[in-house]
Amino acid sequence: MSRMLRASAIMAAGTMVSRVTGFVRTMVLAYAIGTAALGDAYNAAYAIPYSILDLLLLGVLSSVVVPMIVRAQQHDEDGGRAYEQRLLTIATATLFVVAVIAVLAAPLLIDLYTDWAPDSAKYQTAVTLARFILPQLAFFGVGAVAGAILNTRDRYGAPMWAPVLNNVVVICVFVLYAMVGSGSEIGRLTTFDLALLGLGTTAGIVAQAAVLIVALRRVGFSFMPRFDLRNARLGEMGKAGVWTIGYVVVTQLGFVLTTNLASSAGDAVPGHGISPYTLAFQLFQLPYGVIGVSVITAMLPRMSRAVADGRLDEVRTEFGANVRLVCSLMVPVSLLLMVLGPAIAVPIYGHGANSVADAVYIGNVLQVYGLALVPFAIFQLLLRVFYSFGDTRTPVFVGAGTTAVNALFMVLLYLVLPARYAVMGLALAYAIAYGLGAILAWWLAARRVEGLGGWAVGMALTRMYLAALPTAVLALAAVWVVTSVFGGLDFLNSVIVLAVGGGLGILLYLGVAHRMRIPEVNSIVGMVARRVGR
Repeated sequence: MSRMLRASAIMAAGTMVSRVTGFVRTMVLAYAIGTAALGDAYNAAYAIPYSILDLLLLGVLSSVVVPMIVRAQQHDEDGGRAYEQRLLTIATATLFVVAVIAVLAAPLLIDLYTDWAPDSAKYQTAVTLARFILPQLAFFGVGAVAGAILNTRDRYGAPMWAPVLNNVVVICVFVLYAMVGSGSEIGRLTTFDLALLGLGTTAGIVAQAAVLIVALRRVGFSFMPRFDLRNARLGEMGKAGVWTIGYVVVTQLGFVLTTNLASSAGDAVPGHGISPYTLAFQLFQLPYGVIGVSVITAMLPRMSRAVADGRLDEVRTEFGANVRLVCSLMVPVSLLLMVLGPAIAVPIYGHGANSVADAVYIGNVLQVYGLALVPFAIFQLLLRVFYSFGDTRTPVFVGAGTTAVNALFMVLLYLVLPARYAVMGLALAYAIAYGLGAILAWWLAARRVEGLGGWAVGMALTRMYLAALPTAVLALAAVWVVTSVFGGLDFLNSVIVLAVGGGLGILLYLGVAHRMRIPEVNSIVGMVARRVGR
């Protein structure tokens, strides 16, 4: 437990700073371009390279490449060095070609991800921005492979801290745009405005990739291009990766449906489209990104080694300890998101080109997303059980079922709800889908490893929710008192609510959980106390 906590703490610290600077980044973005037409166009263009990377690389990295690098390090005579160089060579060459093709196909991609008319100003703006943003594909992919190699060497710091530089660069770009740009009205934009926003976004990814390459060199990895593909084990990777790519294709089809429905809602009610969905989703991902990703990054190589040695008992122990550790913090945070969503969003997004009312709506979407936080985190942890076995087929079927349920409820809620609530309906569909998906994935994973200790985890979760109930009550009371006495949630009132409901609420949870002797919380409190006492 202590080793896992230390590794997770190192990564969580870097991720926390990354997410905090990400907060500032989204604050400046909303301030500079708002969440109406220009905000929707930018967010649509910005989402496309990440979707392509998910399709081509990022899912394969976590499920296929990391276990294969570990095996190469264990069994190759050179410790896997040549294999790693081949992977980096292939990724660099492939993603450069993909970036060129994507830039040329920008109109088709925008048409795929939105329902905007090709002759509309929003569509044309999104296409131009996409052409400036899509070149980041090559640099982001290379950085992702470099980060995977570092993780297999148990060097987690640089991959977690590199995004900070990316955020700082983009923050500077949006501050500059707010000072010299033409504002948030699409009709007033110039080519310089769009180039500043698009190329500035790409510059952040270039800086991030450069940091990871430097980190690789510092651990003794010298890159030498290798094109001897016969030794790249592409056949083995293809057999394992085809199912992962299938999983990503399924999830991306769901994302395409989401962006089309959200873009249609944004046309009906300005400020209620892709931008609030994207910004709320980023806030929703923050707790998982800080806590869940840090734990998963350290967990997967260890489980892969245990599976390779046939030690299923260690796989069960590793998974059980990690799922309880993640949930011990996710449970109170999920309740706080459901209560404090608008109070969180107003200080971040209620400035400049974005009104307080727009920010409150982002917070309403975030409240619904709070329902999904715990099942989403458990779902992601469960997928790593399959990946540690080199099984990329099962997650495809689980993902297909989850995406199908998500699509069904998205369409149903979109048709039933008024346009101003449509994006909130998308978030609710997401929560329902991942709740059911986590149940299915748990059942299948438990069969694979001969039990996952479901009863013990369920009892632990019950105790965590009981410990978090006073926190939720305190947060509700803070919202009611402040809004009743001082009126609506402006900046100052939101800060007061967050300080009382969020800050004191988390301290209350830690205290109650400590008294209830929840081991994971006690370990966290003890580690913090020891570090503070030094």
